[in-house]
Amino acid sequence: MIRAQHLVKSFDGRTVLDDVSVEFETGKTNLIIGKSGSGKTVLLKSLVGLHEIDSGAVWYDDVNFTGLGFRERKAIRKDIGMIFQGGALLDSSSVAENVRLPLDLFTEQSEAEKRERVDFCLQRVRLENAGHLYPAELSGGMIKRVAIARAIVLNPRYLFCDEPNSGLDPQTSIVIDNLIHEITCEYNITTIINTHDMNSVMEIGEKIVYIHEGHKWWEGTKDDILHADNPELNAFVFASAMAKRAKAAVR
Repeated sequence: MIRAQHLVKSFDGRTVLDDVSVEFETGKTNLIIGKSGSGKTVLLKSLVGLHEIDSGAVWYDDVNFTGLGFRERKAIRKDIGMIFQGGALLDSSSVAENVRLPLDLFTEQSEAEKRERVDFCLQRVRLENAGHLYPAELSGGMIKRVAIARAIVLNPRYLFCDEPNSGLDPQTSIVIDNLIHEITCEYNITTIINTHDMNSVMEIGEKIVYIHEGHKWWEGTKDDILHADNPELNAFVFASAMAKRAKAAVR
C-alpha cells in the first residue's frame, strides 16, 4: 500500500498539486488519469521521490517515505520498480545487460545468480531469446517489455509505470497492459500507472484516480467510471474516446 496525505507541490509559485490525498492498494493496478497539465505526472514523480513535495506525506506501508533522509530512502528504493515512458534503456547495452543493471547496482549476487535472474525475467515477459539484442534492434513493444523485465528484476513491492503504452499500437498496448496486470497479481505488487489511455482504464483499472487542475477530482473502479456523476471526468472520458477514434481513422 502507498498512501499520499495532503500533498502540495508548486513550481515557480504555481501550485500543481493542491492537497491531494489518496491510497493505492496492494495487489491491484491503480491508475492515475487526467488531461495534460492536470498534475498526474507530478503526482507520480512525487510519490516515488523524483519531486520533493512542499508539504504533506507519502507512506509506503507503515514507513513515512517523506520523512526519510537520502540514505534511508535507499532501502525503500530497492523495493521500487520503475517503467519510464520511453523505456529508458541504455542504447550501448544489450537487452540482458539492461535488465541486469539493478542487480549490479543493488545486490552482491554471483554472476551465475544474476544470469539466472535475468533469464527468468526475460522469460516472464516473453523475450527469452532476445538477451543478445540491442535497443536499436527492438520494436516499441519489445522495448517496453524489456523495461518491465528490468523493473521486476529486484522483486519489487512497488511498481510505477509512466505512460507505459505511449507510442504503441492498440494491440501491443493490450499486451503491455495484460503483462503489467499479470505481474501485479502474481507478485502482489502495489502498481501505480500514469496513463491517458482509456483502453487501459477499462481493461485493467481496478482503482482509478482522476486528477483535475491539481486536485483529486474523482476515484473509483472501471465499472464506476461509466456511471460517474462528474462533469469534468465525463468530459475527459468523452474527449479521450473521440481522440482515439480519430487516431484510428487516420491509420
